[in-house]
Amino acid sequence: MFGYLRRGLQALALSALALTAQAGTALARPAPDSFADLANQLLPTVVNIATTETLKPNAQADQFTDLPQDPELQKLFKGLLDKDKNLPRKVTSLGSGFVIDPSGLIVTNNHVIDDAEQITVTLNDGTSLPAKVVGRDEKTDLALLRVKPPRPLPAAHFGDSNKARVGDWVVAIGNPFGLGSTVTAGIVSARNRDIAAGPYDDFIQTDAPINRGNSGGPLFDMDGNVIGINSVIYSPSGGSVGIGFAIPANMARDVIGQIERYGSPRRGWMGVRVQSVTDDIAQGMGLAQANGALVAEVTPGGPAAKAGIQPGDVILSFDGRPVADSRALPRVVADTPVGKTADVQYVRNGSRQSAHVVVAKLQDDDPSGDGKPQAPEPARPVGKLLGFSLSTLDGASRAKYHVPADVQGVLVTGVEPDSQAGEKNFRPGDVIVTMQNQPVRTPDDVSRRIDADTRSGKKIEILLVNREGNATYVPMHLDADD
Repeated sequence: MFGYLRRGLQALALSALALTAQAGTALARPAPDSFADLANQLLPTVVNIATTETLKPNAQADQFTDLPQDPELQKLFKGLLDKDKNLPRKVTSLGSGFVIDPSGLIVTNNHVIDDAEQITVTLNDGTSLPAKVVGRDEKTDLALLRVKPPRPLPAAHFGDSNKARVGDWVVAIGNPFGLGSTVTAGIVSARNRDIAAGPYDDFIQTDAPINRGNSGGPLFDMDGNVIGINSVIYSPSGGSVGIGFAIPANMARDVIGQIERYGSPRRGWMGVRVQSVTDDIAQGMGLAQANGALVAEVTPGGPAAKAGIQPGDVILSFDGRPVADSRALPRVVADTPVGKTADVQYVRNGSRQSAHVVVAKLQDDDPSGDGKPQAPEPARPVGKLLGFSLSTLDGASRAKYHVPADVQGVLVTGVEPDSQAGEKNFRPGDVIVTMQNQPVRTPDDVSRRIDADTRSGKKIEILLVNREGNATYVPMHLDADD
């Protein structure tokens, strides 16, 4: 009887699974009975990386400042320290990496080999080989090494990290604490994590145990493909607490490919600085939703400027890829091939428009400016509504607050601590460039703009503020209590 009942329940379960599959719903892969076969296949592709660095003389001796109180002990300790002061010290650190080409190309983290004088790669079979750096990228913490093996090496393959779902099983292989190759397993805990490690943060979070020494090692999916490079752990104790972060394989594949070809990454650049669209900014600009990337500044002569992009535009998509927020745009642009003409969809003054931007190579920008000192115009208060005092920009004020010569607007000279301006972190030296995308040049321009918009019933005023060469949109409430 129980056998019939069990078989009946199994049949019902199989029927339910078949119906779910027919409905097009993705089915999660069940937990494997063992990871042994997968680990046996992948372990030969993972390597240990040892680096040697020479510390400068005095680097360690000078840190001993609290000597014992006893005069004899002080004399002994000081003698030992003085003796070692000028002796260089060599330190060795360990990390992980993985082979991506049988000829000897190895991927790891940049911080694993940073400042290294010697790099030694130890294969899974114990063979040690000297390694040279092909290239590195500090922004994504990736590096590519090359060794000359006596025979072709087993190589791992990048998978599609975009297909990794929260809850999927993953396996991490590395060399924590210098113990040798170690396999740990867990799940994808989260996607698209921004941990302020760099400008292109898009980490995969996992609870697969990752410890010191795992850095640079691969994070595999159940098909044996690399979907991430283990890079960062969150740990108050220094050990794994189930919060580790991996660089997505899709990002790593592009960066490593460029390093292999050019020796360094070649990122796309469009020449804008963007910020998030908050609810207040969306309301102030008349946007239906608080999404997209708000253009705060356009580099003169850059690709965006040539295409007609202006401050105040809200970019919704770039090269056919949606831009959900200000974090997404730099990654999308950086991934776009240099020289490609990309279609940009954006909103300006409530109207959806498009432009064609020819992507250039990313370059650093170092704006500067100066001015001749002149007698400054007295600061004028705007009132309690906004909470700052303003003055016209002139040579003296530019010199005092180091305002670049190409920045035009109205200077903030004072801020009331308990005002809106104080809450929005305004400070003397900030420059109000535009209000509702209209340029302002004098304190009277600001006052007239506030009066007109208040009378018209506007609730939020959008200010474009330049601080130390960086422009940011700031929403200010016009219906605040006086």
